[in-house]
Amino acid sequence: MARLTGPRPRLDPRRHIARPDLIDIALAGDVAAARYVAPVARRCSVPRTAMRKTGDAAAVAVSELLFGEIFEVFETVGDWAFGRSAADRYTGWVRADVLGQGDDEPRQRITATIAPVFSSPDIKAGVGAELPFGALVTGVAGAGFLALSGGGFIHLRHLGPAPSDPLAAALGFIGAPYLWGGRTPAGVDCSGLVQAALTACGIACPRDSDQQLAELGTAVAFEDRAAGDVMFFPGHVGMLATRDRLLHANAHWMATVEEPLADVIARLEAAGVAAPVSGVRRVTA
Repeated sequence: MARLTGPRPRLDPRRHIARPDLIDIALAGDVAAARYVAPVARRCSVPRTAMRKTGDAAAVAVSELLFGEIFEVFETVGDWAFGRSAADRYTGWVRADVLGQGDDEPRQRITATIAPVFSSPDIKAGVGAELPFGALVTGVAGAGFLALSGGGFIHLRHLGPAPSDPLAAALGFIGAPYLWGGRTPAGVDCSGLVQAALTACGIACPRDSDQQLAELGTAVAFEDRAAGDVMFFPGHVGMLATRDRLLHANAHWMATVEEPLADVIARLEAAGVAAPVSGVRRVTA
């Protein structure tokens, strides 16, 4: 068991692995311990899987891991692996059996809402799986398809071009069901929507709304807001579709919708929220 032998700096458990019994070797210069653990890179081998707060299928989902994404494993307990997503450094537990071998092969990102994986390079062929927007794949391109290194074929039109506008990417989620911890059009939460839209455009984005408010782009006055700005509320976030309409995944409608910003603010005020808008951030590539 690792034991701290000096003062521990303030660490966010959503990003830092520094339990009394498990210290990330990357923190060796900041946290004194008797033993450090180096992560082992593994890739998600299923279309999507929940990252949970604890190693239990009934535990709350904290995020989601998508096909092809790297998960850095620090510990395996029974059927569950504890670690973090390499993309956003977010920690959680995933089922160990959905993690394959890690590798450094370059990958392309799925840009379609859903990309069928055909059994042969033919749009009439059988479909063995469906990969979500944001999943990462590798293979050899030819005759209109990408032959996946693990088997199956994805149409090249489902791989690009990558969106250049985060708002355009976010609009593709309209109608997606609200799902706590979700990151895809099959189910998404408020901060997952913002993260997915920005990531698709090559913009790094943290996972949770408080992290996004603290780190994304530059602050903009409410009066100067414009389409594409990211708007924050207590415990919530969305993206402005126009100056006065908000695109957001929310539990009120249990879906991703575009609606008048005034309606969102009015609901919060009716619920007793004294300051409905926490901030506005403008993000550029």
